[in-house]
Amino acid sequence: MNRKQALKTIAATAASAVALPQIAKSMNELPAELKSNINHSVCQWCYGSISLEDLAKAAKEIGLKSIELLGPDQWATVQKHGLTVAMAYVTDLGLNKGFNDPAHHEKFLKDFSTNIPKAADAGLKSVICFSGNTNGLSSEKGLENCARGLAPIMKVAEKHNINVCMELLNSKVDHKDYQCDHTEWGVHLAEKLGSPNFKLLYDIYHMQIMEGDVIATIRKYQKYIGHYHTGGVPGRNEIDETQELYYPAIMKAIVETGFKGFVAQEFIPKRTDKLGSLKQGVGICDV
Repeated sequence: MNRKQALKTIAATAASAVALPQIAKSMNELPAELKSNINHSVCQWCYGSISLEDLAKAAKEIGLKSIELLGPDQWATVQKHGLTVAMAYVTDLGLNKGFNDPAHHEKFLKDFSTNIPKAADAGLKSVICFSGNTNGLSSEKGLENCARGLAPIMKVAEKHNINVCMELLNSKVDHKDYQCDHTEWGVHLAEKLGSPNFKLLYDIYHMQIMEGDVIATIRKYQKYIGHYHTGGVPGRNEIDETQELYYPAIMKAIVETGFKGFVAQEFIPKRTDKLGSLKQGVGICDV
């Protein structure tokens, strides 16, 4: 078929064509009941102007099951509202100081060994970790250092049935010099550790910036992924039609892998009605 023939075929079938699913454009557009194919969560830091107590009440009303990226002293606040913390902090070192620097290994071992049992006692399932910045380290050396620092921690995690998830972040726009900035690097680390409790936190926003090919990557490396974050590209704002990713298709691909973990909204709302934007994001992702 040449281009002219193709155009004739398109014209002949246009009237009967089935429309693509539409992104929820209204911030109030949310089904009466969520489908439960996605376990919805939200990252608290994106809503810093709203108290954790008020965010928990709103999250429960919207239908979320979790508020995340909270430290041990915050877990009880959301749990009293019937929510969990799908991804917890267990150390106070920031993402720039990670497992690729042996100088931090002793503190990490102490913090993770102390707080992983607390997370398990609280009924939590996952804690977050970071590679840290390269600071001149080669990819191979950074990988080796991360594996060495994480190995004893994974024994604690396995004992308490807690996943330790390393977040994939972009080093192009937001986190210059961050080492775990490609999915394959994280997969190599997972293979080196060989622990069923080590997973990747696949941040869709960050990986779209670094490597694209989001759906194919999710399908290829699904067994290594323990958690997902969202965000509009570019800008990390609302995940609606104002940005380039089509989240309904991405969520459908995640569901098709058999994923039973959490997907957390981690976009920074630009609109005045921040909770309206959150509600819209949940609606978009509820496939």
